[in-house]
Formats: sequence, C-alpha cells, structure tokens
Amino acid sequence: MTNNMQSPIKLSIIIPTWNEEKRLPPTLESYLNFFIPIYGNNLEIIIMPNNCQDKTVEIIQKFQEKHPQIKYKYLTRPGKGNAVIEGLKLAQGDLIGFVDADNSTRPKEFYDLVQSIKSHDATIASRWIKGAKINIKQPLKRRIASRGFNFLVRTLFGLQLTDTQCGAKLFKKQAIKHILPELGITEWGFDIDILYQLKRAGYKIREIPTTWYDSPDSRLKIGKVGYQMFLSATRLRLIYSPFKFIVNAYDLTRDNLRGKNK
Repeated sequence: MTNNMQSPIKLSIIIPTWNEEKRLPPTLESYLNFFIPIYGNNLEIIIMPNNCQDKTVEIIQKFQEKHPQIKYKYLTRPGKGNAVIEGLKLAQGDLIGFVDADNSTRPKEFYDLVQSIKSHDATIASRWIKGAKINIKQPLKRRIASRGFNFLVRTLFGLQLTDTQCGAKLFKKQAIKHILPELGITEWGFDIDILYQLKRAGYKIREIPTTWYDSPDSRLKIGKVGYQMFLSATRLRLIYSPFKFIVNAYDLTRDNLRGKNK
C-alpha cells in the first residue's frame, strides 16, 4: 500500500469491496466530495478489494491518481470480515471506521458517527433505534431475520444494541488498536466480535439512529446468509466459553479432511 501523505491522519474510512465496479465509483465520489473539504490531507480512505474478478482495482487506481487520500491493498483471501480487519490494521487515523461500498450509508450519516463519538470509544449506526429511517422498506422476511438475529446476539453476548450488523461503525484509534490482536476471522460474525471485544475491554459504545439507503441491487440472499450468520454467532460464542475445544476439534477435523481431498 502506498502512502503519499505526510500529514497526520484524523479520519480513516475503510471500504471493503468485492466486485464493486458499478457501485464503488459513486460512493467514492460522494465521500471524497464531502470529507476532503473538512479534512483535506488529514483523511485517508482505505479500500480493501478482496478476490475481485472485475475492474474494481482499476477504478480504485484511477481515483488514486487524482486523490492522494485514496489507499488500497488487494487481498486474495475473500470475505468482508477479513477485508475489514486487514483494513483496521493499516488505518492510522485518530478515528477509524468502515462503511459498505454500496453507499447505503451516505457521507452525512457517517459524519454523524464522527460528531457523536465525543467521550465514547465507538459509535455505531442503527437502522432500528428510535429516529432511524430506511428509504426502502425491507421485506417482512428480512425484517424478521434481522430481529431474530439481534435477539440471538443479545442472548449470547449480552450486547444491548439494536443493530450490530449495520455496515457503518467508527472507533477511536486507541480502542480499536487495543482489541485488534484479539479479533479472529468469523466472517458474518466479525461485527459482533469487534463489539464484544470492546465490551469485554470496558470501552463505551454509543448507538445512534441513521438514515439507511437500502441498495436495490443488494446481493444478499437472506436464507443462505441467515444460516451463515447463525453459525458464525454460535461459533463465536463457543470460542469465548469453556467449550472452545468443540470449535478446535471441528477445525482440526475439517482441515484434515481438506488435506486428504487435495
């Protein structure tokens, strides 16, 4: 990753991407136009393309030619969780956050996280807290799945938050760098892992309402993803329990089977 700026970084925004040649450009345009007047060269936008098979990287490079605030690192390992965690390792801002590539969280809504963090160590956007707005009403099946998963998270982890999965979160550098070594790659459970580690370390998390612009071409398949999210949350809770040996035994068996099938 190339670093062309010498100015101290005040804000780092991580954007994980997977085949986002269509949705990424308008997102970058809007974030650059909003945040450069505020932060100038004290801003970095770190894009983490993971296993992309389209022109995402070419698009990032074109933006980078005009804007030194843009940085990126290509990852061969797929997965949003991995992309975000690797981005957190690279980020140098006093405040470090991440958003989705589809512009579901507009720059103004992300800036609300910045302005709201104050004495807290993290601020996260919620689509379910009082005052939140969603521009397109989500299907009943998706709403039921979301609320069911949130109940599971509250039960398993004691996180009294309404929306752990919203793709807009912000952290103070000291807090996120402190817990970073403890994070694993749990893919759909990585948000929970971050928040749970912050809670365990005694950091203060603030949840604020957001306006969410639901992407009409979302590739989320609720049936498959719901199952994966359930497994990720259950796996994560086992890791942080006396029953971690179950996960270790499963991983060992899986790796052995993969080795035999090669």
